[in-house]
Amino acid sequence: MKQGLFPRLVLWAVMLFLLGPFVIVFLAGFSGGETLAFPPPSYSLRWIVAVLQAGEFRQAFGTSLEIGLLATVIALLLGVPVAYAMSRTPPPGMAVIKQVLTSPLIIPAMLVGLGLLRHFVLLVDAPVFLGLLVGHVGLLTPYAVRVVYSSLANLRVDIEEAAITLGATRAQTFGLVVLPNIRGAVIAAFFLAFVTSFNQVPVSLFLTGPGISTLPIEMLGHMENSFDPSIAALSTLLVLFTMAFVLLTEKLLGISKYM
Repeated sequence: MKQGLFPRLVLWAVMLFLLGPFVIVFLAGFSGGETLAFPPPSYSLRWIVAVLQAGEFRQAFGTSLEIGLLATVIALLLGVPVAYAMSRTPPPGMAVIKQVLTSPLIIPAMLVGLGLLRHFVLLVDAPVFLGLLVGHVGLLTPYAVRVVYSSLANLRVDIEEAAITLGATRAQTFGLVVLPNIRGAVIAAFFLAFVTSFNQVPVSLFLTGPGISTLPIEMLGHMENSFDPSIAALSTLLVLFTMAFVLLTEKLLGISKYM
């Protein structure tokens, strides 16, 4: 028992370190006071209701949700074929291609946002929404490629060859044999890409414009002007939204079987 006591203490300390900030923000979201403080002087749903009634937060949430879903779907539509081509018919200079695809994950997102602002939004005069969408797709596609590629690299090629030998076309083999076997990787890439897009700050900071703002940028702007508990209340709602989204996806897709 004594030998297992120290690891347990370390485990609880790590859990407290990781979950403590979430608990503090969650409780502060139900504060009945005028300023953000912990512990709250009283508890109320006042700021939860205020956030739900705030038009700017509702609009920003809709924008983040729309961009996140569109960018994730486009990134998967681009990333899955690229990953399949890389794993089955690798072109010359494969190592260089991998480095190029990984570069958006390594380069600071501030530089990506600044580059898109200078050479896409200002130069082409693209709409704000389109600029945000292109920026997010550029960031998410490497995630889709890397996750799906790892799954395809472990998928045996002979099952595809067997399907082709039995008369299936390449397209039929991919849709009926390959895609079901990498379903877990596609779902994992979807979650990773969507969460990355929804919480993206540096790129969105450069590409937002008048009338169009993502939720994280709207939250930053609100915190610059006020110190009320509304941001904590909004963070609480986002945690509940994320939990509901995961539970719904688990109910419909059974994601725990693939991750």
